[in-house]
Formats: sequence, structure tokens, C-alpha cells
Amino acid sequence: MATPDPVLAELNARPVPAWYEDAKFGIFIHWGAFAIPGFAPRVGSIGEVFASDYDRAVALAPYTEWYWNAIKVPGTPSAEFHAANYRDAPYTDFKQPFEDGLKQWDPAAWAEAFRDAGARYVVLVTKHHDGLCLWPSGIANRHEKNWSTRRDIVRELADAVRAAGLRFGVYYSGGIDWTFNRRPMRTLGDFLASTPGSDYPAYAMAQVRELIERYEPSVLWNDISWPTRPGPLYQLFADYYRAVPDGVVNDRWVATSLRRDLLKIPLVRRYVDRKIKAAITRSGAEQSKGIIPPPVPHSDFRTPEYAAFSEIQAKKWESTRGMSHSFGFNRNDTDTDYASAETLIHDFIDAVARNGNLLLNVGPRGTDASIPGEQLNRLKRFGAWLRANGGAIYGTRPWTRSDGETDCGQAVRFTAAKGRLNLILKGPVSSMQVAVRNLPITGRARRLDDGSPVTLQARGTDLLLTFASPCADPIGTAIAVETSDGAAPIT
Repeated sequence: MATPDPVLAELNARPVPAWYEDAKFGIFIHWGAFAIPGFAPRVGSIGEVFASDYDRAVALAPYTEWYWNAIKVPGTPSAEFHAANYRDAPYTDFKQPFEDGLKQWDPAAWAEAFRDAGARYVVLVTKHHDGLCLWPSGIANRHEKNWSTRRDIVRELADAVRAAGLRFGVYYSGGIDWTFNRRPMRTLGDFLASTPGSDYPAYAMAQVRELIERYEPSVLWNDISWPTRPGPLYQLFADYYRAVPDGVVNDRWVATSLRRDLLKIPLVRRYVDRKIKAAITRSGAEQSKGIIPPPVPHSDFRTPEYAAFSEIQAKKWESTRGMSHSFGFNRNDTDTDYASAETLIHDFIDAVARNGNLLLNVGPRGTDASIPGEQLNRLKRFGAWLRANGGAIYGTRPWTRSDGETDCGQAVRFTAAKGRLNLILKGPVSSMQVAVRNLPITGRARRLDDGSPVTLQARGTDLLLTFASPCADPIGTAIAVETSDGAAPIT
């Protein structure tokens, strides 16, 4: 039996900081050189691509931030777009126009928009898979010279976000860096096997430590995997928590192991690809729902991507997604390619009721550092709804159950705080009376949007709600019930 790691045991004994439990809503930002071409094919969701064309899925993905890899694979829409618009220009040529676009960037305006949307924290992609650092790193990349921005984008945004009263976090692509490993990727096996070795583990470790030292991020969000063995990784976590006592780390820190090292052998990789492809074929439509990373030995929260849990989770989690099928800006997206504000907010309500947060992505343009209007409009809808109903969201915890419904089949979600149970009726409420099935509670109730009283009346095991005024919000109506026993049960 393996000897327990004392550092890991100490890490896992640490509770999730209250601020993160309370915050519920964060903004993700994917922005970099890839936002200059801003291109990915309109092929549906990432899961649908893996189901329909697994052998080229990574190169066909709807993520514009994967553009550099996609143009290396002949015959892909991205390669054809690049040839038609940029001929044989290398991807690295996009760095200068991206930096030129920063002349129009207003980080304070971004921070204001995020605050007004009701977000409580912001996570910036500081280095994606293309390896471009959005800060003037002191850690030299020996494989691509001058591959960091002259302006300290991380510092400027961190200062603006904090001045707006929000928490600031950083994303780092620890598992993939195409300046260290330039081999094209087509399959998930290629993707998982592409974590660089040699001098990359030391480089990644030094850069993450630099980010911690310089910016003291409240969220340390790694992606894909981590290039060292577990021991150094656990020490990194311990050092981070000492530097930022109320910081949090996500679940995508899959440390290297002999098993993962074997994926670098082509024969092993082909075998793994066959197994994955067969599993996707068996799962069918379920695969199109997105990606849920596997649990790891230590994390503060899990991160389903374009996916969510359907039940209350004991482990804190954070749903992450773009508003369209891409995280980075896609010039092909029209308003119809974006999920509606109603869908996004309803999914957010579901997540909160089930012990989750939402990390909703914005993908700014590279040419002028602007956030597309379609995205800003959805953020404004979030802000309007949360200003009226945020009391049923912020600072809450899951109740004994997350889901309910009315006698007409309308979805109801529950959240709880000390002495209060919140009911959120999803969608428009057209009647002055609504009966919630199987909800035998008592107490005083009021609507959160206008403060008007709501009369409660038992009807068998159901609860009849009578409103004093019509419910006008088509997204949803939140009701706070001050429970008679002084405390709403919380899981």
C-alpha cells in the first residue's frame, strides 16, 4: 500500500473559501493572437465534432483558440481560410496586430461591464495553447522568442477588476504549449499525449509561480493537465495557498504518470483512440453535451465544460462555457449562434441550485479589443435579472433538493440561506396563483424583484402561492420564504 502524501492530506483538509462558495458567477476571458483571424468552422458543439469526425476532431473543433493547430492539418476549413486570407504567413505574425489592437483597450470599461452583469470574479486566460503570454514574463521561452506581450495585460486587467470590487483569477494552459510541441493534433489521443517534456515542466512551473508572485490571483485555473509528477504539483498548491490564503484551484491538474507517458508511443496512442472512438459511438447523443474532466487527488472545485451536473453535488463545481460554441471570438458567429440569455440564465440557476457556479466566457475581438455586442447584450440581461433576484443566488447553498415543479409542469429550483428558502420559478409566470408540488413548508414569503408579499397556503402536500401583483419577468421569478423554524435545511 502506498504511503499517504502528507502534503496532499493537508491540502484536502482545507475547506473551500466562503467567498468562492458565495460568488456564484464569474467571467472567463479567452483573448489573444487567435482573436485576429477569429475563425473556426460552424460545426456544432465540441462534443458533436468528436462524435461525427473523431479522426480529425481536434483540428475541426469550433474553438477559435485552437486555430494554430487547425491550420497545420491540410484540408480543414481553418487551413483553407488561412491560405485564402493570409497565404503562408506563420501564426506568430498575429502577435503584432493583436498588440496594435490594445491601443483601443479600456480595461476599466470591461471591469464595469462584468460588475454590472452581476459577476463576482473574473478569470483571464494568461497563456493558452499557443503559448503567447499576456504579460511580460521574465521566464524565457527558448522555442519562440519574444512570445509575450509588451504591455502587462494581466496587471492592467487585475487592477481594473479589483478596483471594480471583483476578485481576479488566472488561467494557464499547463498541459499544452504549441511552441514546445509543434506536432499537429487530430485525435483526443494526440491531444492527451502532446504535453511537452524536456525543458517545458520547469518552464511551466516557473511561469505559474511568477503569476502567483506578481498578481496573487484568487483563482488558479489550469487547463488540460500538468507536466510534472504529483509531488512538485502538491508543493505548488501548498505554496499558492500560503501566498493567497483564500485562493482556489480547479480540477484540471492531471499530473504526469507512467500511464500518460505511454501515450507518447504511437501504437499505444492508436489503441487508446480506438477505445475512445468506440466509447463515443456507444454514448451517442450524450457525448454532445460537453466534457466533464475526471476527478483528481486535489481540487477546490470541478469544471464541467459545456456540461453540467443534473443533481446536487457534494463537491463544489463550476460550469464553464462560451456563449456560442467557441470560447475565443469567432467572426462566423451571428446572434443565432449564441445561446439565448434565457437559456444561459436558466442553466446558471440550475447550477447554483446544485452547488455550482457559472464561469461564463467572453471572447473579445483582437483587432480593437472590443467585446462583441451579442455578448454584451447577454451580460446586460444577466445583470438585470440578478439585480432583481440575486438574493436567491448570492451567498446561498443547496437545499435538501434542487428541483421541483408546479402543478402545470413549470420548473422550480430551490436555494437556501440561514432562515430562508428561495424558490425560483423558471420562465414566465402568467397566473396570479401557482401551486408547487410536494412542498409542505410554512412561513412568510415575498417576491425578490419588487418586495411584494406572497401568500402561502397548504394544499395537501403542495404549496399554493398567491401573488399580490403580476410577475413580469419572462426569465424567472424568485420568492424568498422566511421559514417558521428559523432555519432552512441546507445540505
